[in-house]
Amino acid sequence: MWSNTRSGWGLISIALHWLSALVVVGLFALGWWMTDLGYFDAWYNRAPWWHRSIGMLLLFATLLRIVWRLAQPTPQAHGSRLERLAAHFGHIALYVLMLAVLFSGYLISTAKGRGISVFDWFEVPALISGLPDQASVAGAIHWYSALALIVLAVGHTLAALKHHFLDRHDTLVRMLNPARARRR
Repeated sequence: MWSNTRSGWGLISIALHWLSALVVVGLFALGWWMTDLGYFDAWYNRAPWWHRSIGMLLLFATLLRIVWRLAQPTPQAHGSRLERLAAHFGHIALYVLMLAVLFSGYLISTAKGRGISVFDWFEVPALISGLPDQASVAGAIHWYSALALIVLAVGHTLAALKHHFLDRHDTLVRMLNPARARRR
């Protein structure tokens, strides 16, 4: 139930998938909303603090997710050869974009050499700082990779719905039901 099999995703993969999806959408919405905050707005400092804290937790969860994914079997993909190939590269692109968004956010926040306080629980140190135009370059990467991530996530969602409703595959069911992983 916890681990993946060739027939289904385990509970850990399912939980990390849906948690990541919710957090990515939430952080995108929060980040977009933050850009319009004025200096005297009550959320001017609080919203970025939440954004950074949640982003750092998502970075750690994403690294854990990648390690888990590499250590676990992957359920057999459905669809034509082209669909399976597109799904494979699409998943790689999702991971690359998530890492680009999260790492660039880290570089924005640590550009001046200060670490990132994660909900005042602990601090992530500024390991990289002082690069030329670090905050500006990382900011551009952060924004465009976040946009690309959301677009790709929408495509990922549409592909899952196509598999479920049109092709009648159990692709979506496997990502909702950890009991499917026990069947083999």
